[in-house]
Order: sequence, then structure tokens, then C-alpha cells
Amino acid sequence: MNTGTVIKSTGAWYQVRTDEPNQPVVECRIVGKFRLDDIPLTNPIAVGDRVEIWPDEKTGQAVIKKILPRRNYVVRQSPRRKHDLHLLAANIDQAVLLATVAFPDIKPGFIDRFLLMTAKFDIPVTIVFNKADLYTPEHHELFQYVADVYRKAGYGVLLTSTVTKAGLNAFYELLKDKTTLLSGQSGVGKSSLVNAIQPQFDLRTGEISDHSGKGQHTTTFAEMFELDYGGRIIDTPGIKMLAFNDKDKYNIAHSYKEMFRYSADCRFGGNCLHRNEPGCAVKAALETGDISEMRYSSYLGILEEVEDQNYWERHRGTI
Repeated sequence: MNTGTVIKSTGAWYQVRTDEPNQPVVECRIVGKFRLDDIPLTNPIAVGDRVEIWPDEKTGQAVIKKILPRRNYVVRQSPRRKHDLHLLAANIDQAVLLATVAFPDIKPGFIDRFLLMTAKFDIPVTIVFNKADLYTPEHHELFQYVADVYRKAGYGVLLTSTVTKAGLNAFYELLKDKTTLLSGQSGVGKSSLVNAIQPQFDLRTGEISDHSGKGQHTTTFAEMFELDYGGRIIDTPGIKMLAFNDKDKYNIAHSYKEMFRYSADCRFGGNCLHRNEPGCAVKAALETGDISEMRYSSYLGILEEVEDQNYWERHRGTI
């Protein structure tokens, strides 16, 4: 029996780097079923998981028989089975979300959904707005507004360009000596940005579709890469859409950091959903501009989505 870290997931097989020095990466399969908090998973093991493996001397492969306790994890709704969860990564120090304000256009709702995925374990998140060399003055004005919103909410923000090299040193330092989940929508230049600081990775890069204006998938499976200056990144497939399937609507309210800070002063405290309740401190902060309309609108949209999901769950088979 050996222990090691999952460094790549390809669906049926997992690559594990064992803790033994100078040992090759081992191809592993799993035995049995693994669940997360009694919720079905489309992929029971994530990149970053610590596991126990039992080698098969005949094949040179191994079997994963146990997942060691996770200190945290990030899950998303499965893109194919909405009632299941898909593990993105485990045992990370931080998450970095790649975005742009243009090419493709910014989608604040996507950003907020990603931030909700990291809220369960209060994982630090930095939002990196890439492709700054393509921004017009109007785009830069939009970036300044959006950056101020998220910084006030408690998140880090960077502006980068692989063409002008703007922000690359800060991005380099951000990743140093940490295990980082790196994610983003297709087409935001994630692979190009990583290649700019670690050319030896030679990650595949893609172009924006002329027809749809959206990015094309370039990463197929999640994979962990060792940075030569210290640290690891877990590169994930580009995400076109990000649904949210948390069935507890109060979790949504509590996971918006700036709203949670004000909610202690709501008349109904933690039971306030910040819509039409009397004595709502969040609505008062919205009126004064201390909470942004952009974030509040995305919050209402996600809340409505959760309530719709719960309605159809309750009435499934009766309508």
C-alpha cells in the first residue's frame, strides 16, 4: 500500500504521484463507490485528493481503495446530470478565476456562481481579468467598476495581458508556493496566461469562435502541474456555463460576503433573504450604494433559480 496525490483525472482512470521519492506516476482505477455527503458524484475522486493505492505488480498499475480526509473541495453541478455534483479539485490553498470584460464579454453571474462554489470552505479567491491589451477606454472603465465591486466584497482582483506583460509578475507571485485551482470560462486566455509564466507546460490554447463569440474548449481533463518556482496549479477544463444546485436558499444569502456582513443587523437576522423583509440592513446598504446593484441582481437571480429547482423537485412526477 502506498499513499499519493491524484494529479490527473480522465474519467475512468486516475494518475497518482506517490509519496515515494523518484517513483513514477502510477495509473490507477477505483474499486467500489464513493459519495460526498450522500450526494451522487459524476467523478468520485478529484485532482488534489490524497489517496491510498494498492499496486498490481503484474500490470504496473494500481487500485485506489481509500480517499484520505479532505481539508476542502470545490464542486459544481454536473453539466450532464443536474442532480449530481462534479468535483473540480480538492485540498487547495486558493482559487483563481480567469475572466475578461471583453472578448468574450464579462458575465458577472458566472463569476458569482464560481464564488459561491468556494464559499463552503471560505477558500480565498482572486479574479484575474485577462486580455487587457484588447480593452478600449470603455472596457477599462467597466473593469475599474467591476474590480471595485469585488474588492469591496472581499476578493482579490488582478488585470493581466500576455501581450503587454501587464500583471504577469503579480500573477507569478500569486501562485508561488500554493496549490491553486485555476478555472474560467472558455476563451478567456487561461492556457496562454499559464504558458506566459511557465512556457515548459505548453498548454493547448484556443481561439474565440467567430460564429458564437465564445471560447472553444482546449483543456479536456483536470490536471495538476508543478510550478518550477514552487507551488502547484490544478488546471480545469474551460467552462461555458455554470449552473448552481444548492437546495438551501439561505446558503446563498450567507455566501455573499458583503451581504453576510450586513445581515447581522437585519430584523430577522440569518433568516432574512434580503428581498421584501422589513428592517433589512442589506436593502438599506443597497440604497446607500454600499452593496452593488450588480451583485444584488445576480443574487436575486440565483435565489430564484434555487427556488425553481426546489419547486420542480417537490412536484416531480405530479405535473
